[in-house]
Amino acid sequence: AQENIGLQFQPPPKEQNYGATAARVRRSPVMPVSRSSPAKRHYLITAVLCYGNLINFMDWFIVPGILLDIQECFKLSDGEAGLLQTVFVLCYMLAAPIFGYLGDRYNRKIILGAGIFFWSGVTLGSSFISELYCWIFFLSRGLVGIGTASYSTIAPTIIADLFEEGKRTTMLSIFYIFIPVGSGLGYVLAASMADVTGDWHWAFRITPCMGGLALVLLILLVPHRTQRRTAAHRALSISGTIRVAAEKPGVLQTAKTTWYQDVISLAKNWSFVWSSLGLTAMAFITGALGMWMPQFLYRAQLVQRIVSPCLQKPCNSSNSLIFGGITVGTGILGVITGAEVARRLRKINNKADPLICATSMFTSALCLYIALMVAQTSILSTFIFVAFGELFLSVNWAVVTDILLYVVTPRRQSTAIALQILVSHLLGDAGSPYLIGAISNAIQAKNDNSFQWSFWSMQYSFILCAFVGVFGGGFFLLTSFYIEDDRKEAER
Repeated sequence: AQENIGLQFQPPPKEQNYGATAARVRRSPVMPVSRSSPAKRHYLITAVLCYGNLINFMDWFIVPGILLDIQECFKLSDGEAGLLQTVFVLCYMLAAPIFGYLGDRYNRKIILGAGIFFWSGVTLGSSFISELYCWIFFLSRGLVGIGTASYSTIAPTIIADLFEEGKRTTMLSIFYIFIPVGSGLGYVLAASMADVTGDWHWAFRITPCMGGLALVLLILLVPHRTQRRTAAHRALSISGTIRVAAEKPGVLQTAKTTWYQDVISLAKNWSFVWSSLGLTAMAFITGALGMWMPQFLYRAQLVQRIVSPCLQKPCNSSNSLIFGGITVGTGILGVITGAEVARRLRKINNKADPLICATSMFTSALCLYIALMVAQTSILSTFIFVAFGELFLSVNWAVVTDILLYVVTPRRQSTAIALQILVSHLLGDAGSPYLIGAISNAIQAKNDNSFQWSFWSMQYSFILCAFVGVFGGGFFLLTSFYIEDDRKEAER
């Protein structure tokens, strides 16, 4: 909050409306403000970053899209299969704070480019691993997680620096649409390539080519250095009082702090803490659903005798295709709806963002519970309620990032995003795929080896997600108690 030493200007009047751009253009009696639209180049840069985010999340969910084939190839139990995603997310979250530190201090374009090159190369290499080297396949997934951490940590901060006011909310919403879109297309790509080629390994050979294109676009279109805007820059640069600190050395002096000081400050920011725990609940649910929902639907169909057991490769991938399509559709609709509802409700309630997140989490938990209960009797009803559950989860993606960006001072945002990634994945989707699989294994071990108990074991373990969703809603309610004071502190 004590960010701008030596730069004096008249304090702004109290504002009722805020959003992803908590640092707004201030009006004062002595400073007329002229609004200028972002340069077309900024939209182009954002499009490149969105494309990279698409590939990022496609790589995340290739494995769940062909999980049956991978289990058959490497002879993996439910618990071991869940560990595949756990290894990926553990490496991802442990690398995130490192990239957050680097992103706040060094050239972000170079870090992004190196990350894309690394994870694309490892993904391509994993497509040539035979069933004799299962441990190498696990290792490759961990290395891909390290590469993707660089992107998820740094790319949003570049977008945040390119736009002002409501434009940032819109651009970040578009960026985060590609989380569910990329996730869903990961299922579709994996299942389609396995069906077309008859070999699941080909699913890992498409995204590296897309990553190569992303790297070329990044090199050509994203500037070598992107300006980091502070709250004072955002308040004054448009009026012409200052343009950039580099043009007038000494005009703007930023207090330098250590990483440890940044972490301590963030730990005292209760809006950041509680919203991060709410995001953790979201990550837990999405990680479990993403890994196991197609498998759960397959087992429900076995119980209803809609399909026959998978005895040859490739296995039936219709559930992955349908679930992938649902993820894409609900993701786009959910993120857009969440951003628009938040934009409107902020005009009448400064606590709108956390209250929207809390409501959507409670509703999502109820929909997922109903989906689990009706799965044995109606696959169609299960798909419908799963779709609603994912829709309400997707409402929160951009809104949670909005909260972070206006309760955390700009010079700590990369570190804050990195810490949020660490916490949400450590306690969320790093463990949920393995935990659901392990609980399923434990239940199966104590009962008959039958299709019925195979389904029930997964159903009982999945119920945990509904309870986690209720806790997530509670965390967002707690956020609403602190958000106004923390926003004012960050602006100050």
